Amino acid sequence: MAGHRRNMLASVAGALGAVAAWLAVVEPVAAHGADSLTPPKPSDILLDWTFDPLIAIPLLVAGIAYVWAVRRVEREHPANPVPRIRTVCFLAGLVAIEIALQSIVERYDTTFLWVHMIQHIILTLIAPPLLALGAPVTLLLRVSSSDVRHRFLLPVLHSRIVSVLSFPVFTWFFFAGVMWATHFSPIYQESLIDPGVHDLEHLLFLTAGILFWWPAVALDPSPWRMNHPARMLYTGLQMPQNTFLAFVILNASTPLYAHYANLNLGWGLPPLADQQLAGAIMWLVGDLVFMVSMILMLAGWMRSEEREAKRDDRQAAAAMAAIHERELALADRLARERGER
Repeated sequence: MAGHRRNMLASVAGALGAVAAWLAVVEPVAAHGADSLTPPKPSDILLDWTFDPLIAIPLLVAGIAYVWAVRRVEREHPANPVPRIRTVCFLAGLVAIEIALQSIVERYDTTFLWVHMIQHIILTLIAPPLLALGAPVTLLLRVSSSDVRHRFLLPVLHSRIVSVLSFPVFTWFFFAGVMWATHFSPIYQESLIDPGVHDLEHLLFLTAGILFWWPAVALDPSPWRMNHPARMLYTGLQMPQNTFLAFVILNASTPLYAHYANLNLGWGLPPLADQQLAGAIMWLVGDLVFMVSMILMLAGWMRSEEREAKRDDRQAAAAMAAIHERELALADRLARERGER
């Protein structure tokens, strides 16, 4: 146990050291401010990062906690370890959030609408499904003691509020409602000039994405469980509304947001072309994500059917073997009875 704790502390220290070294490298270009109105340098694509402790530290802690939990489960249940793909997906989801909120994407999100659109796509369609594929709730249940599971975790999962928040009809309409309400209300324009509103908008997008993808991915336990066809329908129906929203933005004849129209940068795309590119990105990338998701669900459905067929075959074979044994026993008994006569 002491050796394990030392290894864990060394891992944490190494991770924190790596973050500190990274911050030292990016510090010269870490301040955005007025730089968001000037063209980026080629080096900015990799080195232009901010450091907001309210974002970076929770992401780092979440990543370390997840890896620690995975290692503990693997140590205590070596015959049933956490699939590696889950760890890769969860950590990739955290990295996606970091890229959306602290990279060069964040620098130009209030300068160009198409960059802002990429940021929103990452927060709604990229990071949330990756986090859901990591099955963090399942991992938490596995790593927790029986007492913690029964006293705290399971009551929360079975609570009324979780039942409402995970209800697929609610999550579908909440996701669609957030997308339309933010793009066609004063919220979007206000988020471009008020950092506090902007941060709340990001939190709203990420929350809507997590709630939507939780029942769609269906790796974690939920009060509501959809079968594969229902999950495909649930996800597929989100694609038309995404397409229509993107179509409206793409075909608007005037800029929708005064902030972008009034910047007068003198470089980059004109406001209307910028807006059209944003609509095209939402259309193409959004529909691609939904289509790939449905294909993966179809593949999962086929694998599930194959596993069920194999299980049925095994059960049928076992039943036939049992019948055969009974027939042999009956034949043997009849033979003995005839011999005694």
